[in-house]
Amino acid sequence: MTDATQTRSISDELGDNIPYLRRFARAMTGSQTSGDTFAAAALEAILVDRSVLEGLDTKTGLFKVLYGIWASAGAPVEEGESGLQAKAQKHLSSLTNDSREALLLHTIEGFSFEEIAQIVGVENSEAEELVRIARREMADSAAGSVMIIEDEAIIAMDIESIVAEMGHRVTGVARTRAEAVKLGKADVPDLILADIQLADNSSGIDAVNDLLSELGMRPVIFITAFPERLLTGDKPEPAFLISKPYTVDQVVSAVSQAMFFSSTETLNA
Repeated sequence: MTDATQTRSISDELGDNIPYLRRFARAMTGSQTSGDTFAAAALEAILVDRSVLEGLDTKTGLFKVLYGIWASAGAPVEEGESGLQAKAQKHLSSLTNDSREALLLHTIEGFSFEEIAQIVGVENSEAEELVRIARREMADSAAGSVMIIEDEAIIAMDIESIVAEMGHRVTGVARTRAEAVKLGKADVPDLILADIQLADNSSGIDAVNDLLSELGMRPVIFITAFPERLLTGDKPEPAFLISKPYTVDQVVSAVSQAMFFSSTETLNA
């Protein structure tokens, strides 16, 4: 393999993983703006010195560089001064170091414990312990109310069951944009969990933006079968995003993460 061929291969792999790097960075920081800033810094570091990827596969190396830059900056998250934002920061500050990030890497991004250990810079056994700790600590977080926007009945029932098992109250399930707005006004949720494409071809994105305009900012988790189509950097995008098909762990992790933040970036269709 020539150097040129190898360079193209690494570049292709980096390009394939950029949407997921940005998803992780946003969930880690709670903000599209700061998450994208750290993701860009990681890419720049790799372009300047490809040796930072040595000994690792491209995806693991990319996430390791991002994590190192974020940690060296003091592991910042979106700050809030009062109300739900202040409560979110209090929760975050009480978590064991690296545990929330390890959980994100494992459940949302699908990294093994060995890969998480490489990214975070710990032993394999410690990576597994960090995920276990995060699950326990997040299970102790305050329960809230969750609104579900999903047009597929089986999926809606599954998500409702998962959320309820976590100790949260489900305000209801909406299948269309109009139903979502009506439900949200009738029973204001602490968190919104929304599909992108709804039953009448209306947009879950528009439904969420309508709700946030009416109710004020609150955490939102979007669900889509094509996350890479949303995470392009061309317009406002979600900080919390679950890929279909999802796992129970992914929903639990995303809901727990989102509940720590009082606001999230929304999408403009």
